Amino acid sequence: MFSWMKRKNTGHHGEKKQKHKELEIPRHFLCPITLDIMKDPVTLSSDVTYDRESIETWLEYGNFTCPVTNQVLRSFDQIPNHSLRKMIQDWCVENRDYGVEMIPTPKVPVTSAEVTEILFGIMDSNRRLDQCSCLDSVQKIKEWGNESERNRRCIISNETAEVLAAAFDAFANDSFERNANVLEEILCVLNWMFPLAEEALIYLGSQSSLRCMVWFLKCRDISVKQNSMIALKELLSCDQQYAEGLAAIDGFNEMLFRFVKNPICPSITKASLMVIFYMVSSSSNEKIKSKFHEMGLVSLLLEIIVESERSLCERALGVVDQLCDSKQGRDVAYNDALAMPVLVKKILRVSELATEYSVSTIWKLSKYAKDYEERVLIEALQVGAFQKLLLVIQVGCGDETKEKATELLKLLNPYRAGLECIDSVDFKSLKRSF
Repeated sequence: MFSWMKRKNTGHHGEKKQKHKELEIPRHFLCPITLDIMKDPVTLSSDVTYDRESIETWLEYGNFTCPVTNQVLRSFDQIPNHSLRKMIQDWCVENRDYGVEMIPTPKVPVTSAEVTEILFGIMDSNRRLDQCSCLDSVQKIKEWGNESERNRRCIISNETAEVLAAAFDAFANDSFERNANVLEEILCVLNWMFPLAEEALIYLGSQSSLRCMVWFLKCRDISVKQNSMIALKELLSCDQQYAEGLAAIDGFNEMLFRFVKNPICPSITKASLMVIFYMVSSSSNEKIKSKFHEMGLVSLLLEIIVESERSLCERALGVVDQLCDSKQGRDVAYNDALAMPVLVKKILRVSELATEYSVSTIWKLSKYAKDYEERVLIEALQVGAFQKLLLVIQVGCGDETKEKATELLKLLNPYRAGLECIDSVDFKSLKRSF
């Protein structure tokens, strides 16, 4: 039985007794899929009514039949059932004393035709560099997107990202300062359209667009900085060819370092680390890495890793691992007292990804130590690296990590006698495959 319960207090001989009254929900108010009260009832070609969100999810999974009748649908049209919706709303109002929540009148979903019309307007404004007209159109898209996920899917499927990215490039090429308002709005909307198609990436990765986003990081408020940094992160995650173009922008590397050293927002810090990761991992030369080494990024990250939460720790370890590809980065780690203890401690303590980065970094420090080899291996043994690496192999890891762990065990074995130290806390509640 589908019902709400209402509790009433009635007096009897000076005492209050509780009585319960059940409120039955009319079955035709319930969506056949979720068995919840329908908020936006729509009728299919099979003459069965469903809640719009439920039936759209059903159809998006590739189903071509009516869930109730199992008939193949003649069309996917969803006709709003206004009379039923009004009945449901009236019933909710009449029974609000039972705790029934009122159901607002749903907004009509945006159509592809409406989106296309707006996009033509944006392209026209783009050609004329009409900031006001373009801003109105972008704000309309933003409003539609905020109404529902269904609207967002419709907007994205009509190649809106490509049009917005082209507009961003055009207005950025014209003037950052004069067109700041429309550029901010475009970037805000693009943030829920990632990942972008190749054409959109080309526009957003242009030198004008990159310089505009870096300018936002310097001059605008936190929300705009956040949108810019996330856009840069997504851009580099799709295509790392833009890394050197970003690194060439004056002051950008220093800005990333400041966002990590002096956090103003967790999402900006994490996105900054990912941008650094893509920049140092994609660079074919040592210039980008060298700049970060000179700033002291390796030592800063090792301090952050000590007590950071999982996602921040993973990103920081990933950057340290990439920076240790170079001799300059390894030299910094060799001379940092935190390096080996922190790296060993994070094995099997954070996540599988953090373990992979930690093992990889220790492997690089040990394999290419040369003058530091004996000192590095002895220090690793003293902080319990041998036992940790054995467990990594036993509980399961990727092939590359397993190979590195095995090679490390061979390097460590000759120095084991009387040097090992183990922290039993590291292995409490350890489970296979993390």
